Amino acid sequence: MVESLREAGLDKTKLLSIYETMVRIRKFEEKVAELYKAGKAPGFIHSYVGEEAIAAGICANLRQNDYVASTHRAEGHCLAKGMSSRGLMAEILGKVDGCCKGKGGSMHFADAELGVLGATGIVGSLVPVATGAALSAKVRLTDQVAVAFFGDGAVANAAFHESVNFAAIWDLPIIFVCENNLYSTATPFKTVMKNTDVANRAKSYGISAAAIDGMDALAVFKAAREAVDGARNGKGAMLLECRTYRFVGHYIGDTDSRPREEKEEWIKKDPISKLAFDLASKNVAAPKELHEIDNRIDAEIMDAADFAIHSPFPPPEEGLRDVFADATVEGTPEIAA
Repeated sequence: MVESLREAGLDKTKLLSIYETMVRIRKFEEKVAELYKAGKAPGFIHSYVGEEAIAAGICANLRQNDYVASTHRAEGHCLAKGMSSRGLMAEILGKVDGCCKGKGGSMHFADAELGVLGATGIVGSLVPVATGAALSAKVRLTDQVAVAFFGDGAVANAAFHESVNFAAIWDLPIIFVCENNLYSTATPFKTVMKNTDVANRAKSYGISAAAIDGMDALAVFKAAREAVDGARNGKGAMLLECRTYRFVGHYIGDTDSRPREEKEEWIKKDPISKLAFDLASKNVAAPKELHEIDNRIDAEIMDAADFAIHSPFPPPEEGLRDVFADATVEGTPEIAA
């Protein structure tokens, strides 16, 4: 394994960074679920638990100025891209110190400085946004890349097909990442698609693709590295289908009608446990080092929760800010007659 990791361009520092990102996502999501059940977080919480290897493996290949467009299940992507756990936690609780000043809630995050173009509850709607960012990078002659994350449910959306076709025609530097967790809410993917092989669709548009074990962070990292390197060097778009499984219902509080035996089998494939075992058993990292990471992230997430809880709610007038392009910095917006 050690030799194969070196061949993949993974040293110990990078491996521990991927592990740390996955642990951060998991512990963040667990704390958010706890706060939600305590009545401190409004709206709905769509947990990313079980899918951490995808966000961590993909974003480990990205630079700060690369672009990411997310989904309604966005915390994992945002944390992996470098967004603050404090800012995300405060946003979920609707507080003024949130990354979007408490206006976005649990499904709408953004950070322009980190290339996070946004998250949204409208299925598939940000795939064209990521495609537009990739077009911008190409027109501006930069080597930036864009990543569009979406679920299997978005594959039937016209926005997906139009975006992939457009990216193929123009050889855009974009990676389409399908997080195929087998269900759209509670509807099995296999009941709404005759062809459940998402990667197979790439052939229709003339771009390359790969189907990956989305529970294996290293497999995701290696596939993403090839895709990102290709995009940076003018080889155009690529579609990655990451086959994965969320360990909880569609949202926190969901009765979750998926078969119990199915869930139990997928939970045995826990991506964090798998990577921890591989690193320890192959002497890449000592168990003590992994425990230290766990403890450090525990403290970080506790701090983020405390920060969010004590952050104030935004004042009512904040609802009129950041709405109109001609809004004044102070006071109410100036609206032309």
